[in-house]
Amino acid sequence: MWGMVTKLLHTRMRVNDIERSVRFYEGALGLKVARRSTSPRGAQLVFLSTPNSDEEIELCQLPGSPAVQVQPDLMHLAFLVDDLEAFSKDLRRKGYALSDGPTRSGSGSVIAFLDAPEGYEVELIQKAPRV
Repeated sequence: MWGMVTKLLHTRMRVNDIERSVRFYEGALGLKVARRSTSPRGAQLVFLSTPNSDEEIELCQLPGSPAVQVQPDLMHLAFLVDDLEAFSKDLRRKGYALSDGPTRSGSGSVIAFLDAPEGYEVELIQKAPRV
């Protein structure tokens, strides 16, 4: 059908320090830089690829703009993990700490949160085992 959205390509998040954010997403979550560019407005852009997904995360640092200050619980990115306990131990070994959780949800999944630079939240989800 013509005129319909067919795919989500990327989500943009503006950041204050693009290199700090890239280090976080690479170090804590294992995301990979797919490409870098500069927009016509002079913004530095970094696209991060996510495992098993076509969608990318676009980080944007716009020179001369006000500092990013994300309000609590405004938005978050959610990632599936196989073993939240093992993932959390690996995060601690790398110098990162969960900001909330792990907590078992009503569906039986286990969730936890990690704070990214600028206050963006990252949700980690271990799905409930199938019975």
